[in-house]
Amino acid sequence: MSNSSNTVVGLLAGTAIGATLGVLFAPYKGSETRQKIAEEAAHAKDKLVENASEISEKVAATFENKKETLDEKIETVVSDVSHKTEDVITSLEKKLQELKEKNKKLQKSA
Repeated sequence: MSNSSNTVVGLLAGTAIGATLGVLFAPYKGSETRQKIAEEAAHAKDKLVENASEISEKVAATFENKKETLDEKIETVVSDVSHKTEDVITSLEKKLQELKEKNKKLQKSA
């Protein structure tokens, strides 16, 4: 036999011996092992759903807080702009009055 076929035979024999020893020395019957695996999988799924729900609630709360903060900032900006608009209008009215007075003087001198 060649080296590669000896290797393949060795791997197959090792696998068979390992599987046999695993079955012989397993602490539980196969049905019990499958039951435990199913229970653990269900428990892990429940825990994952619970964690996802908690994360979802935290994210929603964070977005709500950010939205409230943004709404407050927008309200402040609108208020500031409103005050600035009044200042600009007052300034423009003064300039308009000055221009009207200059126009009257120009009309009198013409």
